Amino acid sequence: MKKKEKEKDKETDPSASRQSLVERFAALVTKATGTNAAFVIALSAVLLWLVSGPLFHFSEKWQLIINTVTTVITFLMVFLIQKSQNKDSLAIQLKLNELVAAHEYASNRLVSVENMTEDELKIIQKYYHKLGEFAKKEDNLQRPHSIDESHHLHQFKEEMELELEEKQKK
Repeated sequence: MKKKEKEKDKETDPSASRQSLVERFAALVTKATGTNAAFVIALSAVLLWLVSGPLFHFSEKWQLIINTVTTVITFLMVFLIQKSQNKDSLAIQLKLNELVAAHEYASNRLVSVENMTEDELKIIQKYYHKLGEFAKKEDNLQRPHSIDESHHLHQFKEEMELELEEKQKK
Protein backbone atom coordinates (compact mmCIF):
# COMPACT_ATOMS: atom_id res chain seq x y z
CA MET A 1 0.00 0.00 0.00
CA LYS A 2 2.76 2.48 0.89
CA LYS A 3 4.56 1.82 -2.39
CA LYS A 4 1.41 2.70 -4.34
CA GLU A 5 0.99 5.90 -2.30
CA LYS A 6 4.58 6.92 -3.05
CA GLU A 7 4.08 6.28 -6.76
CA LYS A 8 0.85 8.30 -6.66
CA ASP A 9 2.65 11.17 -4.91
CA LYS A 10 5.34 11.15 -7.62
CA GLU A 11 2.64 11.23 -10.31
CA THR A 12 0.81 14.18 -8.75
CA ASP A 13 3.99 16.01 -7.73
CA PRO A 14 6.70 15.72 -10.38
CA SER A 15 9.16 17.66 -8.24
CA ALA A 16 8.99 14.97 -5.53
CA SER A 17 11.55 12.84 -7.36
CA ARG A 18 13.96 15.81 -7.66
CA GLN A 19 13.89 16.70 -3.97
CA SER A 20 16.86 15.79 -1.82
CA LEU A 21 16.51 13.34 1.02
CA VAL A 22 16.63 16.20 3.54
CA GLU A 23 13.86 18.10 1.71
CA ARG A 24 11.63 15.03 1.57
CA PHE A 25 12.30 14.29 5.25
CA ALA A 26 11.61 17.90 6.27
CA ALA A 27 8.37 17.99 4.29
CA LEU A 28 7.23 14.65 5.71
CA VAL A 29 8.00 15.56 9.33
CA THR A 30 6.48 19.03 8.99
CA LYS A 31 3.33 17.56 7.50
CA ALA A 32 3.14 14.77 10.09
CA THR A 33 3.73 17.00 13.11
CA GLY A 34 0.94 19.32 12.03
CA THR A 35 -1.73 16.64 12.39
CA ASN A 36 -4.22 15.90 15.15
CA ALA A 37 -2.59 12.51 15.65
CA ALA A 38 0.78 14.14 16.36
CA PHE A 39 -0.82 16.40 18.95
CA VAL A 40 -2.54 13.44 20.62
CA ILE A 41 0.77 11.54 20.71
CA ALA A 42 2.60 14.52 22.25
CA LEU A 43 -0.18 15.06 24.79
CA SER A 44 -0.15 11.35 25.64
CA ALA A 45 3.61 11.42 26.18
CA VAL A 46 3.29 14.36 28.58
CA LEU A 47 0.43 12.70 30.43
CA LEU A 48 2.42 9.44 30.66
CA TRP A 49 5.35 11.40 32.06
CA LEU A 50 3.08 13.10 34.61
CA VAL A 51 1.50 9.81 35.69
CA SER A 52 4.94 8.22 36.04
CA GLY A 53 6.00 10.96 38.49
CA PRO A 54 4.96 9.07 41.64
CA LEU A 55 6.80 5.95 40.40
CA PHE A 56 10.04 7.93 40.27
CA HIS A 57 9.17 10.01 43.38
CA PHE A 58 9.22 13.14 41.24
CA SER A 59 13.01 12.93 41.21
CA GLU A 60 15.44 15.15 39.36
CA LYS A 61 16.04 12.32 36.88
CA TRP A 62 12.31 12.17 36.17
CA GLN A 63 12.27 15.95 35.50
CA LEU A 64 15.46 15.78 33.47
CA ILE A 65 13.90 13.23 31.09
CA ILE A 66 11.05 15.52 30.01
CA ASN A 67 13.28 18.59 29.93
CA THR A 68 15.88 16.90 27.74
CA VAL A 69 13.38 15.29 25.37
CA THR A 70 11.35 18.45 24.87
CA THR A 71 14.46 20.60 24.45
CA VAL A 72 15.92 18.34 21.78
CA ILE A 73 12.62 18.03 19.91
CA THR A 74 12.03 21.79 20.08
CA PHE A 75 15.56 22.55 18.90
CA LEU A 76 15.21 20.28 15.87
CA MET A 77 11.68 21.40 15.06
CA VAL A 78 12.69 25.07 14.97
CA PHE A 79 15.09 24.40 12.10
CA LEU A 80 12.73 22.01 10.36
CA ILE A 81 9.82 24.43 10.50
CA GLN A 82 12.03 27.32 9.38
CA LYS A 83 13.21 25.32 6.37
CA SER A 84 9.64 24.53 5.43
CA GLN A 85 8.60 28.15 5.99
CA ASN A 86 11.45 29.44 3.80
CA LYS A 87 10.45 27.14 0.96
CA ASP A 88 6.77 28.09 1.23
CA SER A 89 7.64 31.78 1.39
CA LEU A 90 9.81 31.52 -1.72
CA ALA A 91 7.09 29.67 -3.61
CA ILE A 92 4.50 32.31 -2.68
CA GLN A 93 6.89 35.12 -3.64
CA LEU A 94 7.51 33.54 -7.04
CA LYS A 95 3.77 33.18 -7.64
CA LEU A 96 3.21 36.82 -6.70
CA ASN A 97 6.08 37.88 -8.97
CA GLU A 98 4.41 36.01 -11.84
CA LEU A 99 1.10 37.78 -11.17
CA VAL A 100 2.76 41.20 -11.04
CA ALA A 101 4.77 40.51 -14.19
CA ALA A 102 1.70 39.24 -16.07
CA HIS A 103 -0.69 42.08 -15.18
CA GLU A 104 -0.66 44.92 -17.69
CA TYR A 105 -1.39 47.66 -15.12
CA ALA A 106 1.11 46.48 -12.53
CA SER A 107 4.52 48.03 -12.11
CA ASN A 108 7.26 45.53 -12.85
CA ARG A 109 9.45 47.36 -10.34
CA LEU A 110 7.64 45.38 -7.67
CA VAL A 111 8.75 42.01 -9.01
CA SER A 112 11.79 41.93 -6.72
CA VAL A 113 10.37 44.05 -3.90
CA GLU A 114 11.42 41.44 -1.31
CA ASN A 115 15.05 42.40 -1.92
CA MET A 116 14.54 46.01 -0.88
CA THR A 117 15.44 47.44 2.50
CA GLU A 118 12.78 48.22 5.06
CA ASP A 119 13.19 51.97 4.42
CA GLU A 120 12.69 51.46 0.69
CA LEU A 121 9.57 49.39 1.37
CA LYS A 122 8.17 52.13 3.62
CA ILE A 123 8.61 54.67 0.82
CA ILE A 124 6.71 52.44 -1.59
CA GLN A 125 4.04 51.89 1.07
CA LYS A 126 3.61 55.68 1.39
CA TYR A 127 3.18 55.92 -2.35
CA TYR A 128 0.53 53.22 -2.48
CA HIS A 129 -1.28 54.80 0.46
CA LYS A 130 -1.42 58.07 -1.49
CA LEU A 131 -2.53 56.18 -4.61
CA GLY A 132 -5.34 54.63 -2.55
CA GLU A 133 -6.45 58.07 -1.41
CA PHE A 134 -6.69 59.23 -5.04
CA ALA A 135 -8.61 56.10 -5.99
CA LYS A 136 -11.18 56.75 -3.22
CA LYS A 137 -11.84 60.23 -4.65
CA GLU A 138 -12.65 58.90 -8.12
CA ASP A 139 -16.18 58.21 -9.30
CA ASN A 140 -15.23 54.88 -10.87
CA LEU A 141 -13.69 52.51 -8.32
CA GLN A 142 -13.15 49.90 -11.05
CA ARG A 143 -10.61 52.06 -12.86
CA PRO A 144 -7.15 50.47 -12.58
CA HIS A 145 -4.24 52.42 -11.17
CA SER A 146 -0.52 51.93 -11.49
CA ILE A 147 2.52 53.79 -10.23
CA ASP A 148 3.12 55.69 -13.48
CA GLU A 149 -0.50 56.29 -14.38
CA SER A 150 -1.51 59.84 -13.54
CA HIS A 151 0.23 63.15 -14.07
CA HIS A 152 -0.70 64.70 -10.71
CA LEU A 153 0.92 61.71 -8.99
CA HIS A 154 4.15 62.22 -10.88
CA GLN A 155 5.30 64.98 -8.52
CA PHE A 156 4.61 62.77 -5.50
CA LYS A 157 6.55 59.95 -7.16
CA GLU A 158 9.55 62.22 -7.66
CA GLU A 159 9.42 63.23 -3.99
CA MET A 160 9.43 59.60 -2.98
CA GLU A 161 12.35 58.86 -5.31
CA LEU A 162 14.32 61.77 -3.80
CA GLU A 163 13.59 60.43 -0.33
CA LEU A 164 14.77 57.00 -1.44
CA GLU A 165 17.98 58.45 -2.87
CA GLU A 166 18.62 60.30 0.39
CA LYS A 167 18.14 57.10 2.38
CA GLN A 168 20.52 55.22 0.07
CA LYS A 169 23.23 57.90 0.47
CA LYS A 170 23.15 57.52 4.26
